[in-house]
Amino acid sequence: MKARDLMVQVDALLKADDELKEYIEKIRIVRSKAETQGARALPVLDASGIPIGVLSMKDILKAIYPPYMYSTDLSLFTWDGMLESLAKNISGKRVSEIMSSPVITVKGDHSLMECVDHMLKHGISTIAVVDPTGRLTGMIYECQLFFAIAEALTGGKGNRK
Repeated sequence: MKARDLMVQVDALLKADDELKEYIEKIRIVRSKAETQGARALPVLDASGIPIGVLSMKDILKAIYPPYMYSTDLSLFTWDGMLESLAKNISGKRVSEIMSSPVITVKGDHSLMECVDHMLKHGISTIAVVDPTGRLTGMIYECQLFFAIAEALTGGKGNRK
């Protein structure tokens, strides 16, 4: 099986100068569709359709989590209302300020094992599939790879959706 066999075509695309609210609106729509349940990230494209970043739910979580909290005794904090307050602090940011970049890509004829290799080595859960010119053709999400593995483990008795 190749990357093109598992990839999902993504209609919800972001531009670097979009506000984070655009991501929130689009990811809600994408996640409401049964065929893309695992989508937690959206590609960020330049004007020619080449992926320049990926914005994920994890990127948003990292953006609201202040660096000083990594080395602080968190029992000293009052947690009530903190998430809401920190979320408001990033509400005016642009996609380019939060997105993960550079984008890890594969071509459609690359093996699924290569996708697994990239995900593990780079600590990512989404890979962009590009054509020979570098333009986005689809995305592979971690959950799709998991269900492909599950299908192989069960002898094809699973469903990738």
